[in-house]
Amino acid sequence: MATKFLALACIRKERSYGDLSPRPRYPSMPKYPRGVSAGETNVEGSEAKAVFSVMGMTCSACAGSVEKAVKRLPGIQEAIVDVLNNKAQVLFYPSFVNEETIRETIEDAGFEATLIQEEGTSDRSTQVCRVRINGMTCTSCSSTVEQALQAISGVQKAQVALATEEAEVHYDPNILSYNQILEAINETGFEAILLSTGEDMGKIGLKIDGVRTQNSMRIIENSLQALPGVQSIDIDPEVNKISLSYKPDVTGPRNFINVIESTGTSGRFKATIFPEGGGRESHRHEEIKQYRRSFLWSLVFTVPVFLISMIFMYIPGIKHALDTKIVNMLSIGAILRWVLSTPVQFIIGRRFYTGSYKALRNGSPNMDVLIALGTNAAYFYSVYLVLRSATSPSFESTDFFETSSMLISFILLGKYLEVLAKGKTSEAIAKLMDLAPGTAILLALDDQGNVISEEEIDSRLIQRNDLIKIIPGAKVASDGFVSWGQSHVNESMITGEARPVAKRKGDTVIGGTVNENGVLHIKATRVGSESALSQIVRLVESAQMAKAPVQKFADRISKYFVPLVIILSFSTWLAWFLAGKFHGYPGSWIPKSMDSFQLALQFGISVMVIACPCALGLATPTAVMVGTGVGASQGVLIKGGQALESAHKVNCVVFDKTGTLTIGKPVVVSTRLLKNLALRDFYELAAAAEVNSEHPLAKAIVEYAKKFREDEENPKWPEAQDFESITGHGVKAIVRNKEVIMGNKSLMLENNIPISIDAEEILAETEGMAQTGILVSVDREVTGVLAISDPLKPGAREVISILKSMKVRSIMVTGDNWGTANSIAGEVGIETVIAEAKPVQKAEKVKELQAAGYTVAMVGDGINDSPALVAADVGMAIGAGTDIAIEAADIVLMKSNLEDVITAIDLSRKTFSRIRLNYIWALGYNLMGIPIAAGALFPGTGFRLPPWIAGAAMAASSVSVVVCSLLLKNYKRPKKLENLYIGGIRIE
Repeated sequence: MATKFLALACIRKERSYGDLSPRPRYPSMPKYPRGVSAGETNVEGSEAKAVFSVMGMTCSACAGSVEKAVKRLPGIQEAIVDVLNNKAQVLFYPSFVNEETIRETIEDAGFEATLIQEEGTSDRSTQVCRVRINGMTCTSCSSTVEQALQAISGVQKAQVALATEEAEVHYDPNILSYNQILEAINETGFEAILLSTGEDMGKIGLKIDGVRTQNSMRIIENSLQALPGVQSIDIDPEVNKISLSYKPDVTGPRNFINVIESTGTSGRFKATIFPEGGGRESHRHEEIKQYRRSFLWSLVFTVPVFLISMIFMYIPGIKHALDTKIVNMLSIGAILRWVLSTPVQFIIGRRFYTGSYKALRNGSPNMDVLIALGTNAAYFYSVYLVLRSATSPSFESTDFFETSSMLISFILLGKYLEVLAKGKTSEAIAKLMDLAPGTAILLALDDQGNVISEEEIDSRLIQRNDLIKIIPGAKVASDGFVSWGQSHVNESMITGEARPVAKRKGDTVIGGTVNENGVLHIKATRVGSESALSQIVRLVESAQMAKAPVQKFADRISKYFVPLVIILSFSTWLAWFLAGKFHGYPGSWIPKSMDSFQLALQFGISVMVIACPCALGLATPTAVMVGTGVGASQGVLIKGGQALESAHKVNCVVFDKTGTLTIGKPVVVSTRLLKNLALRDFYELAAAAEVNSEHPLAKAIVEYAKKFREDEENPKWPEAQDFESITGHGVKAIVRNKEVIMGNKSLMLENNIPISIDAEEILAETEGMAQTGILVSVDREVTGVLAISDPLKPGAREVISILKSMKVRSIMVTGDNWGTANSIAGEVGIETVIAEAKPVQKAEKVKELQAAGYTVAMVGDGINDSPALVAADVGMAIGAGTDIAIEAADIVLMKSNLEDVITAIDLSRKTFSRIRLNYIWALGYNLMGIPIAAGALFPGTGFRLPPWIAGAAMAASSVSVVVCSLLLKNYKRPKKLENLYIGGIRIE
């Protein structure tokens, strides 16, 4: 993240009064070919970079041989070989050597080399694909898939979430394709379904009516392929479906429909959007249906088995009929139980055999293995008893067919209730996705810009730059900006902000929000996967994928859990069997219908089926899913379990000033000129110098300067030459052949510009009133002082007070001057202040606090806050801040309200306490349940746990953990916030 920040900070020419200038990088001396000096050829600075995929390397010795071979070539400046990622990066001079020569040299060294990146290509060689994985039942399954993915060359990061049954894979598309990722998952024994590839492409499926022959479909395919922007076309002739991948900035779905319908004669073909399932939700509903169906079918067979074994044996007439012997000691009752339990064991319970086979093949036994072993032990021992009674005139015993069938039925009931509950944990995403309207009104304009027609279309057909009409009460169909009209828009469903926001020409709108009163015409700018709503959904989905560090505890246990349970189960059976064999306990302990072997077998099976790895595996991810979903509904976007776990420990919050504690829209409140210069001319120079910066203070100066150009709506300022942003200080520029330097006192002193006593006094007076003073120098003379004020955010003092009551220390770190900083800190009640801090100093302060034992949260909004946001244990970005700050943060506060800092900390504490409770229950259940199932209470009380009850208890433990997590949905913000009044408006 820090690397990403530096890269972005270097390419953005932006001033930030608390920023850090990029440090100059001094390259090592260039390596020229033998016999060529720097004076003979101008090759310095003309280096090229190439990256090769090198296959066949197995150790550092291989990497060394490749490196040596490449470095022997003339014109090589540097060669770095990465054996782990099978890559070689080479810096070279193209006038002496080229990529093909380097590639051949690597191959001559005995390895296969492919050029994957040349100079000028993007360094962002990472894509993220999301995959649904069907068939995982416990943490052992998800760990198996995760390890298989991480072992693939080209995969940089892989996360597998058991609760969502999805994987998120970061991979290098130059080395690996997503099809190889799907194959790797399928090879582990699970079904992989691609959800998204991470490529910058739109995808849509169209259903074609009117196609009668394959030739017709080929004609349509050729017509679509001719369209610019179409990347790929897949055809499913069975359902007449065409799937297209396309570049959304070049073309769109309406173009495809028009081309299809204009192909052929007399409108023969008709195209509509193919009805797709609801993604994760449709899969979840299908899974619920499958478990419900399996459970009901199991009841059809299990209920009669239960009645025959447990009830009818006590009804005299029926008991006599069931005890009737057919062959030797084989009774009708035994045959009925065998026949009825067999479909449950092998047809309805087939999923457990399949799961066991896949798990054992991958060397990671899971819950399916325990169930299969337990039910098979009961079933096949019963089969042995039935066959023996059929061949013996005197052998008589009681079978366990009801154990195996009832065990499978109860486990299926538990899985049904579990997937039902797990479905509710992801309701937040479903609600977000439902915000998008189904239809939109598309406007067509003539050459003069007048509306000539309106058409209601499917909202999925909206393309970039479309003009959409939004009537009162309707949802905004797409992200865009208002081109005509004014209204108020309710954005609470996206940002959580309760008050409607006024919108007029030029203002941006968010898709999914509700237009309240006026009619708006909006121009679509971001559609489909680019929209704010889609990005929020992706962020919440990624958050639910990310594992909390505490999850590693369950992952470690899961590796040894199942083998340990199998050993305990066998040891239990052996101990009870040997004790019975050698009369280690009284014979009266053995029930009349059993012998010592059968009693021992029941104890062993009970231990095997009561142990539940699922409850441990679900303890963390279900709570994280619900917690992040609740956060999203409150306008607090939490980026995963790591952020949740860190936030609950926070005991120190570092606040930036501008845009965080203050509103972030500073205004010029006074201008004091120290030289004889017209105010209009003064602001011409100031605005020309500052217009190149995006800093809030710079924007305030430019906005104020417009008042002197009232006759122009968008005034054109004089050209600024040699513009330079001195990060953390100010700017320099040449305007109208005058050297203009604007910034703080330090900047003037660094440039040896004398500051008069009058200017010093004005600065002191300005800072004493919590205002920022900007010195303006023209031709190395201080010409004027600007006073800029940025009012405090409403409720800032109350928020700091509430944090104190929560035993959280508050600190302010700002790039502003000490006078302004102390004044603002005094107003809000912050005691510790760091002023005139550059970005690196903000990050260093965060690290100092961490070294002192604090868990630090940093709250900021600007590019200059990004290093501190990354350095902090938890970075919180104000939603109205820059994209870089939001990217660097762990938590995004969508409403830009300070009270959401409290909400984020409180929600994380509640979520983590729920995770703890889940672990206490899951571990406590296993630690207590296994000894009871093993017969620990039997000698003293005569109490034993039949296997089918043990199985029911195991199923109930998973359900209880999920339900415990679901209780988080009732989360309420702290009462102190409910009573907080901000600007006279109560926060609801």
